[in-house]
Amino acid sequence: MLQLILVLSGVCTVGMAMPLPDFYSYSLAAGDGSGVEYSTAYVGRLTGIRVWEYSGAYISGFQLSYDGNWTTMVCVSYGTPMEMILHADESIVQVSGKYDSGYIFELMFVTSEGRSLKVGQPSGMSFNFYPTHDGSELRFLSGRQNGYGITSIGAHWGVYHTSVAP
Repeated sequence: MLQLILVLSGVCTVGMAMPLPDFYSYSLAAGDGSGVEYSTAYVGRLTGIRVWEYSGAYISGFQLSYDGNWTTMVCVSYGTPMEMILHADESIVQVSGKYDSGYIFELMFVTSEGRSLKVGQPSGMSFNFYPTHDGSELRFLSGRQNGYGITSIGAHWGVYHTSVAP
């Protein structure tokens, strides 16, 4: 019996010394999803968003900025971009929009400071993405595009950790 108690106390000690896991979540993609897959996963913290819309129609493309470095364009940059640069310690905490007829027609990004960027037309079925864990923020987007526009979009959420040198 004493051996069992010693083994269990050792397991409890090891369990308590292990760090808690980071919390990540994924908002399932909205849209029809035809075309080629994309992902904006990049190293660093999200610091800006650019979105292009075919005039009066669907979202044609977008870019995200991580620590001031813009990702490769997702799809095409047709038209004039709408852009939002995040403030220091500001993060994206909600992504909403609408999709219809095979394309994402509207995107809206909401920040932790209550600011928002809304691009596109309010046409079709609505979606609303947000993290499932407190303290999480948008880390990257993924989905599909067909060369003309964005056909689906999903959001990946997580806690952003800065590296601290010892």
